[in-house]
Amino acid sequence: MRIAIDPSLVEEDFLRASGPGGQNVNKVETAVQLRYDAARADLPERVMRRLATLAGRRMTKEGVVVLNAERHRSRERNREDAMARLQALLDEAAAPPPPTRRPTRPTLGSQKRRMEGKTRRGTVKRLRGRPGNEDG
Repeated sequence: MRIAIDPSLVEEDFLRASGPGGQNVNKVETAVQLRYDAARADLPERVMRRLATLAGRRMTKEGVVVLNAERHRSRERNREDAMARLQALLDEAAAPPPPTRRPTRPTLGSQKRRMEGKTRRGTVKRLRGRPGNEDG
């Protein structure tokens, strides 16, 4: 299931990127901090819970998802990267959870084979000991 992102709920701030880069990184604000107000979005309760779990510390108590993008040198590519990451996060939250494993019981035949194998192994180990004093 794909969730459409409402542009009115997205806020972008531009800031200087960290790390090496010389003059460009020191004077140009290319990093993007994207803020998506998920609390105001009309998301189903199940999706909202899963989004909070997946976002972790990237979601504030008020329900705002904050993503930072500074991988690229240009502002536009960082903006696209942040939107793509937000869309991927929402898509993963909207996906149905994987089915859980239903526990099964071992069959009677497999239980018997297991016990016979244990008995056989115990016999081998018991016969491995020192020979007893049999001349007496």
